[in-house]
Amino acid sequence: MSEISAASPLRGAAPSPETTPPIIRLKGLKKTFWRGKEAVHVLDGLNLDVPEGSFEALMGPSGSGKTTLLNLCAGLDQPTEGTVEVAGQTISGLSETLLARWRASTIGFVFQSFHLLPVLTAEQNVELPLILAGLSRAERKRRAVIALRAVGLEDRARHLPRQLSGGQEQRVAIARAIVNDPKLIIADEPTGDLDRQSADDVLTLLVRLNRDFGKTVMMVTHDPAAAERAGIIRRLDKGSLL
Repeated sequence: MSEISAASPLRGAAPSPETTPPIIRLKGLKKTFWRGKEAVHVLDGLNLDVPEGSFEALMGPSGSGKTTLLNLCAGLDQPTEGTVEVAGQTISGLSETLLARWRASTIGFVFQSFHLLPVLTAEQNVELPLILAGLSRAERKRRAVIALRAVGLEDRARHLPRQLSGGQEQRVAIARAIVNDPKLIIADEPTGDLDRQSADDVLTLLVRLNRDFGKTVMMVTHDPAAAERAGIIRRLDKGSLL
């Protein structure tokens, strides 16, 4: 990873959480869904500050609101009440157009399912977020190669997803998540579909992105072994942090 940093658009080492403002600030956050006439209160007045440069694991039982919380932090959903501020931008209430632009430059997504397009090579899958940024083909290729090198898959750039293992597919997905040099990586059960060795490899990569490049990582997981790799473990139950 150190040899990548000199040529990479990725940022350098993590800032000290003690000397930087929170990258995420949630105030009075409430989220209610409706099932017919029945109100389902998923988050109830939640307050949270996430230090910049931290690696956080969010745990809790199914239905506790973990993925909802991630979606609110990523601007994929809007709160019923309260405010969401990420990287200095209050995103609660922004239009969909402004949110899409903000996400493209601020957030990298890693999901349990890899969401790779089967007809595209690893390199082409990694390039996808850069097409929206209006970059030239040569620049997209350069950045995709750097991102694949950062996750140890430069030699698999021309391979299709079906030619890769599950662990390699997830590493391609991580390369896609970091190719725009996001400030925040949102990871929802990133090891849920992987065997133990592949899961450990992905977690080691997330730790290195956090430690060496200063990426803030917010990860939902049910796996205690995965949570232990994070610097901070938070537990959510019935819409509240314990």
